[in-house]
Amino acid sequence: MLPFQAIAPDVATQQGLQQVYISEHGILYQGDCLKFLSALANDSVDLVFADPPFNLGKEYGEGISDQMKTDQYLSWSQQWLDESIRILKPGGSLFIFNLPKWCIEYGAYLNRKGMCFRHWIACRMPKAFPRGKKMSPAHYGLIYYTKGEPAVFNKVYTPIQLCRHCGKEIRDYGGHRKSLNEKGINLMDAWDMPEDVWEDAPETSTTEILWTLTEEMWNDIPPVRHRRHKKRVPNELAPIMLERIIAMASDPGQIVVDPFGGSGTTFYAAEKLHRYWIGSEIGDTEPAVDRLTDLANGIVEQWESARGSKKLKQGKTTALQLPIPYST
Repeated sequence: MLPFQAIAPDVATQQGLQQVYISEHGILYQGDCLKFLSALANDSVDLVFADPPFNLGKEYGEGISDQMKTDQYLSWSQQWLDESIRILKPGGSLFIFNLPKWCIEYGAYLNRKGMCFRHWIACRMPKAFPRGKKMSPAHYGLIYYTKGEPAVFNKVYTPIQLCRHCGKEIRDYGGHRKSLNEKGINLMDAWDMPEDVWEDAPETSTTEILWTLTEEMWNDIPPVRHRRHKKRVPNELAPIMLERIIAMASDPGQIVVDPFGGSGTTFYAAEKLHRYWIGSEIGDTEPAVDRLTDLANGIVEQWESARGSKKLKQGKTTALQLPIPYST
């Protein structure tokens, strides 16, 4: 099923959705997320990623409230969660990025709805700031559920981590260094360094010993805050986050949905990885359209551009290139 078949144009029009961008792989609508999701067919998509407003009072445009009462916010959240479950195919994946405060509520609700819990992935916030009588938040939550047993779960590998100062490996892997796959280590739920990029790799030999870590912390997924690279006023996610999720939980040709399109990071990653996509954004869609137009014109945006290159002490400059994935 193509994204154009997952939503009928006349239904989108009836819901007041305005098509603002279309490509060979996807469609972006401007409009309310609930109206968008309700226009999609049952069991029609393979992966849903949601990065909803955090209810912190940020500005998302005229007429958009980001400061609801708790019960109102949770009621609204349950509506789009219900719709997300409905549109997912059996075995489809649901990822939700939010504050732990809300992820706890989402998880409890999804458990009651019979969704299958896979992981709580912690995306570390590298900088602390004063919070009065509260501890400084250490991470955002990325919860991962599937509609039954996952239909797709691709192995994703990360290179062996090197110290950015001396260039040497930062771990001894418990004495099992010689047993590591040459492609790198299996993607763990801990993303420790900006150098942690991913690469699809074939299945390893059944006789090979793999040594992997099991933390659930990703350290290189901060919002893009540098004004040189930001596409809009609110925070943005680094494209590598969506590239990892899409590579892990979908195959080329499958459909990815994002009802909170923002600056278009999900659609950008889906285009790069040859997935079909469909999404909506209630606010300004110009940042997403600009990002997608740049990609269509051959301007490939590396996630590292939001941080700049890193220089080793001996004078070498690391380019931190993101590998191009391939299907297995």
